[in-house]
Amino acid sequence: MSPEPNRRLQVIVAFALVYVFWGSTYLAIGITDYEHLPPAVMCATRFLIAGPLMLIACAVMGRAVRITVNEGLRLAAIGCLLLVGGNGGLAWAEQWVPTGYAALIVAVTPIWFLILETFVFRGDRLSRRGLLGVALGILGIVVLFWPKFEHRGSLGIMQLVGSTTLLFSSMSWAIGSVLSRKWQMKVDALTATGWEMTFAAIGNAIVAVATGQYHRIVLTRRALIAVIYLVVFGSWVGYSAYIWLLKHVPTPKVATYAYVNPLVAVFLGWLVLREPFDAYMFAGTVVIVAGVSLVTTAKVHGGETAEHPEGGLPEFESEV
Repeated sequence: MSPEPNRRLQVIVAFALVYVFWGSTYLAIGITDYEHLPPAVMCATRFLIAGPLMLIACAVMGRAVRITVNEGLRLAAIGCLLLVGGNGGLAWAEQWVPTGYAALIVAVTPIWFLILETFVFRGDRLSRRGLLGVALGILGIVVLFWPKFEHRGSLGIMQLVGSTTLLFSSMSWAIGSVLSRKWQMKVDALTATGWEMTFAAIGNAIVAVATGQYHRIVLTRRALIAVIYLVVFGSWVGYSAYIWLLKHVPTPKVATYAYVNPLVAVFLGWLVLREPFDAYMFAGTVVIVAGVSLVTTAKVHGGETAEHPEGGLPEFESEV
């Protein structure tokens, strides 16, 4: 198989892993909260298992795991932005915000990507076709969850705080993602992932101690299974695929996962919790899929300061 088709296949598989497994993590995180495993404790446990084990696996496979002080500081910053501010904020908010509603708010992440890339870092810029796809994705999210807004009572104070937290956590995630792409380090993608999760475990542990969450641990069999699922499919599989995509695909295209994740969450709600699949959900699904299709096939124009990793698609002008 020639390099170009092989690269395209890798991109497709990586997107599928991020789309499917990250969509399911909303349910898994909700289960751990329901079982009274505090969010910072859950995140610290999850990444303390996933990070060091991934580094050990990298060493066994012969990958270099040693990093410089400068690389360590950068990986720590990225890991904390993504997995403490982003993932930890999501886990904390899901104590009061339903998983589907959380997925809706987190779907603003592509907007943060575009703002950061276009106005802050002067990096990749989507074409009009891509911007139309972004607009369709947001419209699809609104259609998908419109019944929840229409029949929803007034938000309680903690639900309001949780919703606001999700906005900031999605911004933290977007900043970490863009920096991960801009800071092109000579570190293997899997090794970088292992270090970022390890640093994030330390960050979440500090949060757990500072807020006293470790006093409220109630570890049940169901919560333990959810944490193991998050370690394997959320961290090792999904997060590794995400970091790989950031190094090979423009960030606005990678951000399309935020549109697909709510669809997965809705499907799991129907499958596991027997939630109805109505006309709004069907219409939202159609619009979101159309939006993702436009974004992922749109050409992306590189900015003046954009940095491209070796072996990536030249200027990212070709369709993925």
